[in-house]
Parts: sequence; C-alpha cells; structure tokens
Amino acid sequence: MENHFKIRPLTAQFVPDSRQAWIRLGIALLIGSVGSVGMWSVVVALPAVQSEFGASRGGASLAFTLTMAGFGIGGVAAGRLTDRVGIVATVALAAFLMGLGYLAASQSMALWQFNLICIAMGAGSSATFGPLMAEASHWFERRRGIAVSIAATGSYIGGAFWPPLVNWGIQTHGWRFTHAAIGLVSCALMLVLLIVLRMQMGAGSRRSHVNALPPRIDLQLGSNALTTLLFVAGVACCVAMAMPQVHIVAYCGDLGYGAARGSEMLSLMLACGIISRVGSGFLADRIGGIRTLLLGSVMQGIALLFYLFFDSMASLYAISAMFGLFQGGIVPGYAIIIREAMPASEAATRVGIVILGTVVGMALGGWISGLIFDATGSYAAAFMNGLGWNALNVVIMVSLLWRARQRLALAA
Repeated sequence: MENHFKIRPLTAQFVPDSRQAWIRLGIALLIGSVGSVGMWSVVVALPAVQSEFGASRGGASLAFTLTMAGFGIGGVAAGRLTDRVGIVATVALAAFLMGLGYLAASQSMALWQFNLICIAMGAGSSATFGPLMAEASHWFERRRGIAVSIAATGSYIGGAFWPPLVNWGIQTHGWRFTHAAIGLVSCALMLVLLIVLRMQMGAGSRRSHVNALPPRIDLQLGSNALTTLLFVAGVACCVAMAMPQVHIVAYCGDLGYGAARGSEMLSLMLACGIISRVGSGFLADRIGGIRTLLLGSVMQGIALLFYLFFDSMASLYAISAMFGLFQGGIVPGYAIIIREAMPASEAATRVGIVILGTVVGMALGGWISGLIFDATGSYAAAFMNGLGWNALNVVIMVSLLWRARQRLALAA
C-alpha cells in the first residue's frame, strides 16, 4: 500500500521526445516570445524617445546598438549560469533584470541614461534565446533539431506581435507609461510561465549531465577550437544576413517604392523566417546540423545574388520571401551543431558564445553596408560584400563537414 502512494520525482519519469518534452517545449516557446520584447521595443520607441530628448537620429539609434550589446554579452553570461544552476533560475533572474530595466527606462531623465539602461533590457532578453535553445536540446534526442528550432522561433513570434502592441501603447499612453507596463507585464508573465515549467521539470530544473549521451559526431577538434570556428561562422553569416534585414526599407526608398513597401518586405521576410526555422529543424533531424546549416548558407547566398540582378517591386517581394525561407534556420543550426559535437554540460555556455558572434555579425553587417552605400551611392557593392562574408561561412561549414566525413571513414 505504501508503494502505491509513493511520490516519485518528476525527473525519474521523464523520457526524451515524450509528451512531457513537448509540453516543456511549448512553455519555452511562450517564454521566448514574451522575453523577446527586449529586442524589438527599442526600435519602435526610437522616434518618440528621440523627440522627447531632442536628440539626433544617430544618438537615439545608439539605444539599439547597446541593446544588442547587452543581448550578446548577456547571452554568454546567461548560458554559463544555465549550465551551473539551471534554466529556471537563470530566466527568473533575467525576468527581474528586464522588468527593472524597463521601469528604470521609463524614469530616464536624459538620453544617455535611457541608452545605458538598454544594456540591461537586452541582457535580460538574451536568456530567453540561446539558453532556451540549449535547454530544449536536452529534452529531445530523435527530434532535437525541430525542438531547438521551435525554441528559437520565439524571437520571430515576438517580432510579429510586440512591435504593433508597443506602438499602440506609445501612441495612446506615451513611451514612459508603455515601458513601465512592458516591464511589469513581461516580468509577471515570464515568472508565471517559469512556475509552470518548474512544475513540469521537478527537481530537474537544475540539470545533472552525468547520464547525458556522448556527442554524436567527433570533428577531432577541441571544444574551444570548434567554438571559435562557429563564432567566426556566426559573424560571417550574419554580416550577410544583415544587408537585406537592416537596409531593405532604405533600399526601397531609394528605388522610389517608399518605406511602407520596404516595411512590408521586412515583415514578409521575418514571417517566412518562422517557416524556415521550423522546416530546418525537421531537416536537421534527418541530415544533421552541419549539412542543414551549410544548405541554408548556400541558399542565403543565392538569394543575395538575386538582389543584385532584380529590383522591380514584384521581384523584391519574391526575393525577400525567398531570403526569409533560406536564412531563418541558420542561427538555430549552431545550437544543433554544438549539441551534436560537444559535451552536454557545456551546451548553454557554448551556444551563448556563438550567439554573441551572430549578434556581432548583425551589428557589423548593418554598419558596413551603410558605409559602403555612403562611399559608392549604391547598394550593389554592399550586396557583394554580403556575398563575400557568406562565402566565408560556407567554407567553414564545408571544412567541418569534410572533417566529420573523414572521421566516419576512419571509424569504418
């Protein structure tokens, strides 16, 4: 009778790829969608903040740069913390940090104060991206690729619903009230979702990797060397990725189509990116992370090439959709490769480092493309620059695939 009523820990019952794993993934997706507000709100608030403080566009734009800096550096710290204390505690701390950041931003008395506070907002948001991808990878074995990709989709889902909501708040109640509301609401929602996730995970919220499966592939590279290569690859692919994403609105303006058409193309690009992320996860479960990322990088280069030869409105809509379908799965691919080739106990830290590389690439790509346009008066050279960086990413992925094949040949 005692055995019948004995309560077993939830972690003892957990089976990878099970229904419980999918429930955890669904909760993680919601957390990522809420937490991604830290990436998107600053873009929407930029005109209102600039107007109130009487700042230049460049001075106000620094807020986005510092937000992304916080996102990149915070992702490394959050990854390290996740490997040590678990995802629940890490995201809880991040939720409080982001909430306090938004409340502090609403009380800013000068632009420099607002800009510096954006670092905290970006750092808090970072814990709901890379660390969640790494954690989701521990819940699945057969469906790891699709799980990681779905976890990464939260940032795109947030990119779809947060900007119009934030814009409505600013137009209706002002940017200060809206920031305070975002801080309180996002923190509360994330904490509620974390409680539900904690109930699903039980004592496993602080993960032990003692019984984790060994890496699936051996690239005959140390973890530090592989992380460095993936960091460089992340910079390269995202310099290329930034060219259309950052400049498509301005490009359409230069062509005479107007900023509204460019905004529609950007939204189409991000919407197709959601499809791409999920689809690339299915593909990774069949052919592996390296091949999937390599395919995405090659196709991204082809889309960039099309931008050079076609500039009618209809063709730009089509190419932007194509670009979104090709590039959306690239960034989650790094997390999949890390889980395939590195020890599970290092996953969140390594993913955070590589995600930092992608953030650096986005920031660098947007800036360099602008400089090239200023120097040449055209985006043609900027697209060519993107193709060059994309080629570097392809070369790195081909070299990793070659090493993996060589290892398989030796094992045979």
